[in-house]
Amino acid sequence: MTPIRTAVPTAEEARALFAGIRQTVDVEADDVAESLADDEPDAALLDLVSEPFASVADVDERLARTESYLRERGDRRAVFLTVYSRMTATVRDAIDDGAFVDPEWTAAYLVAFAERYRRALVAFERRAFDSLPRPWLLAFAAAARGETVVAQDALLGINAHITYDLTYALGDVGIDPDRGAKLEDHDRINAILARLVQTAQDALVEAYDAVGIAGIDRLFDPLDDRLALLGLRGVREFAWRNAVLRADLPKWAGEPYVDWRTETVATGAAAVLLAPEFDAAESARLRDGEADADVANAFDEAVRRRM
Repeated sequence: MTPIRTAVPTAEEARALFAGIRQTVDVEADDVAESLADDEPDAALLDLVSEPFASVADVDERLARTESYLRERGDRRAVFLTVYSRMTATVRDAIDDGAFVDPEWTAAYLVAFAERYRRALVAFERRAFDSLPRPWLLAFAAAARGETVVAQDALLGINAHITYDLTYALGDVGIDPDRGAKLEDHDRINAILARLVQTAQDALVEAYDAVGIAGIDRLFDPLDDRLALLGLRGVREFAWRNAVLRADLPKWAGEPYVDWRTETVATGAAAVLLAPEFDAAESARLRDGEADADVANAFDEAVRRRM
């Protein structure tokens, strides 16, 4: 049984919760629906992602195909997939190489994690905005409306998937029995996530430099503060603690509490990413630079070179 003190936020979690509560984000499902009223759902995209993922190989293949499809159409939702599809391929290779204590559980975890993303993407494409987790609504809506620069698109997707989805992926796959072994494998996946996020940061700087836009690193410097109010390491520990609370506390207490704190921190982090500390002139410079250059493809190429 989980001790009561485990349900008490750590100092870092308390600070993140307070920061999340203070953030305000003026995006509602009805507003998003109105702004996209003239856009029909993309049938070809739905063909790619409407069916649940069946295996690690299926996740790897279809995420890569979805990323290519969106990128070829100039859809900014591809930017996050540039990172995520590589992460999936990296974990798949690690499973094949015997890097995990429980490879079957790790494979199920990877599929459950991808399912959270797939369901969010399908919900957005079908205009089922009320069913979308708020961090994903913010990320997808910003990309669809063209309100963000490429660096924000990447980090908003990473935030929604790691800060929000990771908690629920652990719940979907289960952390028992043999919780200690599963924690070891969770930490190994976390190490891969950390490397991929660092790769994304470096590739973003390279991509903007390549098209003559300097200073973009200030958007996510330090990256931990911009990506997640808990920091990269903290948010991965946060997800495990949330999974423990959901598993060990009575359902009536554990689930509402975990839901509240997960959404508060992830939505607060999204608000920070949507309001970078740029003045109007610098924001205009970035947008003008992106209008004259294909930063999304430059980012994809930079990531590929680093993998």
